[in-house]
Amino acid sequence: MPQDYLIKMECSECHRVNYYSRKNKKIIKERLQLKKFCRWCKKHQLHKETK
Repeated sequence: MPQDYLIKMECSECHRVNYYSRKNKKIIKERLQLKKFCRWCKKHQLHKETK
């Protein structure tokens, strides 16, 4: 069974946690960065993985 970890995705503009996702840390070493919709900014922003 793979080692999936729950990660938080934070908006780069307003710094609010909007999304949660899973990631295998053994395969993907660097932090995720995805462009997703922020409901507080009301537009698509870059969301980065937080600790």
